[in-house]
Amino acid sequence: MSDTPQGSDGQAGQPQQSQPSLRVLAQYLKDLSFENPKAPAVFRQGAANPNIEVNVDVGARTFSQNNFEVELSVSARAMADNEAVFVVETTYGGAFEITGIPQDQLEAVLLVECPRLLFPFVRQIVAETTQSGNFPPVMLDPIDFFAIYERRKMQEAGAQSATA
Repeated sequence: MSDTPQGSDGQAGQPQQSQPSLRVLAQYLKDLSFENPKAPAVFRQGAANPNIEVNVDVGARTFSQNNFEVELSVSARAMADNEAVFVVETTYGGAFEITGIPQDQLEAVLLVECPRLLFPFVRQIVAETTQSGNFPPVMLDPIDFFAIYERRKMQEAGAQSATA
């Protein structure tokens, strides 16, 4: 037997590195709004299929060491004949404990991985809310949060080079 301490990977003398960890501490509905401005007339008219515009935003903030809040905001607006048929807006939050992630990768975890975990719940809330408003449920398409993150980073880089 050896007196040399071993790391978790069995290599002698190597310090243990903390394994990357992402834990969901809580998930919660922060805000929900549904507007049906033309009710009940919209149900009598048998309006044509409306155009639905969906906007998504992600925000993150630190609330204590290794603990972060991520908010996923979604708004869906159905328009027909240049008038709103319905509008649903929601903000869904999650509290996450993140450890062992290098600082230069933390932003990507907060703005890509955390929203991926929250998205199925937001999708269900939007679908159930529109259905409760007596409309067909709005089933949001999957969102590529990594592509959104990359676009945001490219826009920031372009803005910085334009000011230089």
